[in-house]
Amino acid sequence: MDQELTLRIILENPPEHVDFGLQKGSGRIYETVQTQRSTSNELQFNFTIRVKGNPEQNSLPAFQGAFVQGPSAARFVYIDIGACAGQTDSIWSRRLKIPLYGITWSLIDQLLANDKLVLETRIPGTGKDGGPICGTVKPFAGWQTR
Repeated sequence: MDQELTLRIILENPPEHVDFGLQKGSGRIYETVQTQRSTSNELQFNFTIRVKGNPEQNSLPAFQGAFVQGPSAARFVYIDIGACAGQTDSIWSRRLKIPLYGITWSLIDQLLANDKLVLETRIPGTGKDGGPICGTVKPFAGWQTR
């Protein structure tokens, strides 16, 4: 199987006046896309990834694409924040790591059966320090079809 999946990340109530963007590419060769400045509501990032594998052989989904980061057993997506997102006047320079684990063949089958569905996760936009959330999302509520 080699299919494209649509994902949506929603950041809820991020601190105001901070830029957030989706990281495309990895290592030193990347760009921040879909950059948005927070206004205390929610920010939404929509993108596609590819999935390979064979559910009939009990293999795990293998995620690939320009937005996919990390080793094959622990894939994730980055949201760049503040200076990392190109906001030169920001006091923040952070990244948010959103895991792709929990995207099962069952969820993938639901998406493939209905092209109007997306896989969505909702993440708090503000961290314990009152600034933009960063690091790996914990606890992670996972992905749902919407």
